[in-house]
Amino acid sequence: MSAVDTARDAWGEGIPDWIEALAQECDRTSQNRTAKRLGRSASFVSNILRKRYEASLTAAEEVVRGTIMSETVACPVLGEIGKHVCLKWRRKAGHFENVNAHSVTMYRACNRCPRCKGEQIDE
Repeated sequence: MSAVDTARDAWGEGIPDWIEALAQECDRTSQNRTAKRLGRSASFVSNILRKRYEASLTAAEEVVRGTIMSETVACPVLGEIGKHVCLKWRRKAGHFENVNAHSVTMYRACNRCPRCKGEQIDE
């Protein structure tokens, strides 16, 4: 059974487009390669495809949309960046690191950004 068939069986008619894109990428390459590309484990991908992932799917959706579907957001500092890149910087913005000037700039920008604060953004 293909990953797309597995996902459709689990999610039914209302399968989200990003789940279908994830399944297609698994069929195109492999589940392990897709997981590596996302920076996640193969079990993470498997649980999402089978609708068994119990945590919030918001971050997973952003990683898939940014990495596989090449969706972008407008960052006030970096310009157009992938959603997965935005998520990475938002996670880093949770704690201050004075590693270099760029990290400090991104920390400040992310903490002021409505996307980081969970506010609704029109894209």
